[in-house]
Amino acid sequence: MPRMSMVEAIRDAMDVMMARDETVVIFGEDVGYFGGVFRCTYGLQQKYGTSRCFDTPVSESGIVGTAVGMAAYGLRPCIEIQFADYVYPAYDQIVSEAARLRYRSNGEFTCPLVIRMPTGGGIFGGQTHSQSPESLFTHVAGLKTVVPSNPYDAKGLLIAAIEDPDPVIFLEPKRLYNGPFDGHHDRPVTSWSKHEASDVPGGHFTLPLGKASVVREGTAVTVLAYGTMVHVVQAAAAETGIDAEIIDLRTLLPLDLDTVVDSVRKTGRCVIVHEATLTSGFGAELAALVQETCFFHLEAPIARVAGWDTPYPHAQEWDYFPGPDRVGRALLETVEA
Repeated sequence: MPRMSMVEAIRDAMDVMMARDETVVIFGEDVGYFGGVFRCTYGLQQKYGTSRCFDTPVSESGIVGTAVGMAAYGLRPCIEIQFADYVYPAYDQIVSEAARLRYRSNGEFTCPLVIRMPTGGGIFGGQTHSQSPESLFTHVAGLKTVVPSNPYDAKGLLIAAIEDPDPVIFLEPKRLYNGPFDGHHDRPVTSWSKHEASDVPGGHFTLPLGKASVVREGTAVTVLAYGTMVHVVQAAAAETGIDAEIIDLRTLLPLDLDTVVDSVRKTGRCVIVHEATLTSGFGAELAALVQETCFFHLEAPIARVAGWDTPYPHAQEWDYFPGPDRVGRALLETVEA
């Protein structure tokens, strides 16, 4: 199998689907001629033409609103919001139109729409290029929310998202585009070419939405993570020597609760890690679900490690970022409780 970065895997997924299905269209700010600010759509306009991969004005509401109309009339738009931080002007279109279309039309219309967005920090993007808004979408009935952590998953999940008949929010951790990142910002960057998850099948394949992956088996504590934090948690477990079972959720909604419950009932302990702010973050929903379904199996309080309740800082990025030291302390405290 070819080795790919996450950028290449995402591009390949769109390429495969555009070749298979002429109703798939790609558009957004700078995605056509330039190939996207992170180069995820590079070459697609040259290959498929300006009617299927094209640039738009700087108007997120217009991008999403146009895509909803296209989806209602039989196309499959896969659109890009240049940074997740820019999605807020389009939030009404996503919530009031895309997510509600099947319900409000009594099934007469569907909205097969994918909204791709680079998310998260770790690139010195400051407060307006580093946000993780996933909980804003998991709160909305009618949306699916996906966050891959590696190239293999990114391709399989994106193809599944494009084929899905309903709207999917596809959040791409930008710090993972070119290599896995374990939170040690002072160490050399690692390329995906050295990671087994960069072995990505060519052609068409899918991974089911709503199915988590157990990336490390263990017995001492269950750790729930997604996106960049999957790699941070693995580093923390290795550095502390704790026998942690690490679950990469991959899809936040629908959530693979069965895998979570089976693991927590086995270990009796649970730590939840995400980069978004702590208050009302998706970790709060996970903690509630674990408490409701595993209460009599828990041997320690559920712990959460997350971003602080502040705008994402530029100068203090690594104090904000939930790195392996913070995660490692939470693992030790939970296991020793």
